[in-house]
Amino acid sequence: MNTGVVAASSGKSSIIGQVPAWLWVGIAVYALVLVLLGAPVLLRDSDTYWQIAVGQWILDHHALPRVDIYSFTKAGEPWMSSSWLAQVLYATSYNLAGWTGPVVLAASGIAATFALLTHILGHRVPAAWAVGVAIAALMLSYGHFLARPHVLALPVMLAWAYGLMSASERGEAPSLWLMPLIVLWANLHGGFVFGLVLVGAFALDALWNADRALRNSLALRWAAFGVAALAACCATPYGWGSLLAARKILDLGELLRLIYEWMPADFSRFGPFELTILTLIGGALYGGIKLTPPRIALVLGLLHMALAHIRNFELFALLLPIVLLSPVASQLALRPAWSVRTRIPAPVMAAVMPLLGGWTWLLAANTAMAVPEHQAPAAAVEAMRAYQPKRVLNDLPFGGYLIWRQIPVFVDGRAELYGEAFDIAFYRAMQLKDVNELLGILKKWEIDAVLLTPHTPAVGLLDRIGGWRRVYADQNAVLHVRTSD
Repeated sequence: MNTGVVAASSGKSSIIGQVPAWLWVGIAVYALVLVLLGAPVLLRDSDTYWQIAVGQWILDHHALPRVDIYSFTKAGEPWMSSSWLAQVLYATSYNLAGWTGPVVLAASGIAATFALLTHILGHRVPAAWAVGVAIAALMLSYGHFLARPHVLALPVMLAWAYGLMSASERGEAPSLWLMPLIVLWANLHGGFVFGLVLVGAFALDALWNADRALRNSLALRWAAFGVAALAACCATPYGWGSLLAARKILDLGELLRLIYEWMPADFSRFGPFELTILTLIGGALYGGIKLTPPRIALVLGLLHMALAHIRNFELFALLLPIVLLSPVASQLALRPAWSVRTRIPAPVMAAVMPLLGGWTWLLAANTAMAVPEHQAPAAAVEAMRAYQPKRVLNDLPFGGYLIWRQIPVFVDGRAELYGEAFDIAFYRAMQLKDVNELLGILKKWEIDAVLLTPHTPAVGLLDRIGGWRRVYADQNAVLHVRTSD
């Protein structure tokens, strides 16, 4: 695809441009996510509720939370919101446009990510290759498209990784102009720690390709950049605490296997991830692609992360093309179809952006955006209020909604706050793996109402034991209250 035609006139050249492939990809992904996915997909996780609630608290108090203020089980215990900036953005978007705001914001972050990926790939390979890889990455990442902080951090991660790779291939240390990216990432999402891992990985790649005489000085410059990046990660309201908070997630041990997005990849059924792996293996065998040991380690590291936790599928999908970009383009003699200096004509941008904004406004005005009912048991909560319970034992999917309704929760999606032991005990109780655990929770915490999903095994036990009465049930929730028996 040509993105511009150069015409000579009076000794000067001007660009009569077509819209480049990366912008088309961005527009298409934005429309796809907004129209075909929309609220039912982007808002299908109840964590979105408490993410917005935290952002609103920050806006209201002009401060950041440092202790838990949402549960009665961990009230007052230390807790930091490492995604505070993303939460403020989501809260602001909600205040401006209701649920349409977070949906549009998340769709914009996703669109920017794949537009940027296409733009990066387009510097080294033909447009058809760049668009094809972006589409494949989109399909592989689809399962983690949610209105949550991580989608706002994805384009920042891509830009950071590409900056590191470019420096490595030039045989230089990265520019300090990259530092604002890691600072932004550290304030958007706790995954910024992976950005530090990438520094080490691309540093090894740079050293492997450097002349022996230059390796010592290059190593020192990369090390200095790494130290500066580590310091930049602390440029958050929590300082060093941001690093410590990010680590708590990795210390959850067995609990990670019970949280869906932290579960390992499932190959019991053939799916996009398995297809991707087989395609890559087949392509590498057929094309004879060779990588340096540091890049092999990077590929294997990304694959291991995706195999270990399905939430890392998008990291694999987005970063693997960057790692493989130069070797594949060089060994297959691929050439880009557009110049890196090609610019988008101002009239094109002036027309595209207002049209896109107007279309978004029309869509929002004619589409009811709302969180799926199974995450928002509004009727059950209204029924519960009539009994004025002081302490509610809630199922995990309802934690975000109860926080939204300003009801103290027993548990919610902040696993790093509750810890492995607490959440494992809760899981065993709800699944009736240990009936005494459930009875102990009801007694220890003086629970006077229980709000669970209909398929939770504990519902059946509460229907049969004395002291509890089912007072409300629908397809989304079952409510039991304590009786005086």
